[in-house]
Amino acid sequence: MVISMIAESLKYVLAAEYEANQVKLIVLNKSKETIENAKTDGENTIETSLARAEEKITQLKQEADRKAMESASELASSTANRLATMRARAEKRLESVAQRIFERIVNV
Repeated sequence: MVISMIAESLKYVLAAEYEANQVKLIVLNKSKETIENAKTDGENTIETSLARAEEKITQLKQEADRKAMESASELASSTANRLATMRARAEKRLESVAQRIFERIVNV
C-alpha cells in the first residue's frame, strides 16, 4: 500500500512536471512569436518613418527651390529697375553735361 501510494504520488509529480514543461514550451513559443511580431512592427514603423522623412525632404527641397527662384526673379527685376533708373539719371546728366560743354566751347 505504501509503495502504491508512492507510485501514485510519483505518477502525479511526473504528470505535473510534464504539464509544467508543456506550459513552459507554450510560453516560450508565444514569447518568440511576440518578439518576432514586435521586431516586424518596429521595422515596418522605421520603414514608414523613413519614407515619410524622405518625402518631406523632397517637398522641402522643392519649396526651397521655388522660393529661391522667386527671390532670384525678384532680385533680377529689382536690379533691372535700378539699372533703368541709373541709366535715366545718367542720360539726364549727360544732356546737362553736354549742354555745359557746349556753352564753354561757345563762350571761349
